[in-house]
Amino acid sequence: MRIHGFQKTTLLDYPGHLAATIFFGGCNFLCPFCHNASLVLYPDSLPAIPKEEVLATLRKRKEILEGVCITGGEPTLEPGLADFIKEIKDMGYLIKLDTNGSNPILLKQLISEGLLDYVAMDIKNSPEKYSDTIGKKNFSLKNISESIQLLLNGNIDYEFRTTITKEFHIPSDFIAIGEWLKGARAYYLQSYKESEDVISPGFHSYTKDELDEIRRLLLPYVSKVEVRGVD
Repeated sequence: MRIHGFQKTTLLDYPGHLAATIFFGGCNFLCPFCHNASLVLYPDSLPAIPKEEVLATLRKRKEILEGVCITGGEPTLEPGLADFIKEIKDMGYLIKLDTNGSNPILLKQLISEGLLDYVAMDIKNSPEKYSDTIGKKNFSLKNISESIQLLLNGNIDYEFRTTITKEFHIPSDFIAIGEWLKGARAYYLQSYKESEDVISPGFHSYTKDELDEIRRLLLPYVSKVEVRGVD
């Protein structure tokens, strides 16, 4: 398996739970503002962490940790992901999956088999700007829309979230996103943060006041809208 990162303890990746985070390499999107460039662009250049090592650590820490966050890259690209999650789930852990929503078939399987407790799905932009934002020309939104509807109409706990940059997002985009996610339980606006591992550095974030204005635009569509990443 392409496990290229393993954080043994986090209070941030699985809100409300002391957790570990497993990072899978590879992604089918090329969002320029992605802060995991190494995982997306050069996963094979990173040291691989044996699956058995990760599982052994989780067995030792199951009296300490509550959950495990599965992230990337895009973890739903990983062959054997369902079996891997089942091994962790059988230890008694809560499982959170971070995904871009491009694999609704696997997402549905994981949910129907009771392997997930929480899903965090990225919404990259409004439908008309999706292709440009993810760096994929003529990208079909069929799978993204299927994943959205799967979460909206299902029983699993979930959130939608968007990392916002001034270069890719304007306030009116979020009216279109609000229509797309209408009735969702939770939507988080994440302030862009520059880091050493951004695919294309140089993007800019909105201020807290500006993000609060965008938040207000969304309230007619989603009852819980919150801003992350700003004081």
